[in-house]
Amino acid sequence: MLLGIGSKPIRFRPFEEQGYARGFKCVAGADEVGRGPLAGPVVAAVVILPRGFSHPEIKDSKLLTPKQREKLSPLICEIAEGWGVGVVEVEEIDRINILQASLLAMVKALDCLKAPPDCLLIDGNQIIPRELILNSKSYAGGWLYQKTIIKGDLICLSIAAASIIAKVARDEMMVELDKHYPKYGFAAHKGYACAAHLEALRRHGPSPIHRQSFQPVRDWAVTADISAAVVDDECE
Repeated sequence: MLLGIGSKPIRFRPFEEQGYARGFKCVAGADEVGRGPLAGPVVAAVVILPRGFSHPEIKDSKLLTPKQREKLSPLICEIAEGWGVGVVEVEEIDRINILQASLLAMVKALDCLKAPPDCLLIDGNQIIPRELILNSKSYAGGWLYQKTIIKGDLICLSIAAASIIAKVARDEMMVELDKHYPKYGFAAHKGYACAAHLEALRRHGPSPIHRQSFQPVRDWAVTADISAAVVDDECE
């Protein structure tokens, strides 16, 4: 039993064992991090845990402190039978939209596995489209059984494990990006739309890693274009 939000008891349900009972040979959990931020990549992780594995500290990454996540992520990677991380950068997010980018990140994570699963448990309510599966290195036949689980990171152990790996990986990327764009405070807020980030965006405008398809970045860009046009006219 784990204690979740508001100290309400949460039990992981045996989704993985249900998959094996149905005859699947390899069951994995998948989750993504970074759909909401105004800047930076979206990152997904896929984890295959050993059958029967449990750990009292593994839970939804949002219920853990940064130190707890940083402790658990390498532990999960060490005990996992397989794990992978997929990253989709800002340019691709703006081109195909954040939902499709999140699903593409899962495909990239699957392609990192030496032995990809035949059953994938996905947090949320969106499966990976067949056209993305067909383009993966691991599923040339285009077939992968997928089960979506609402709030899966709260009730499915392998999805919770994937959420931790994805969160730690993306946080590390944002800390590194902060060194290149120190005016925005990415190391602190990881690109999310907090007050400090919005103020930095207002003062400095978007950086190359801001998502131009997201408001208020998009709104700022429109205003900036208008302002630039006025300045150019005055210069002439």
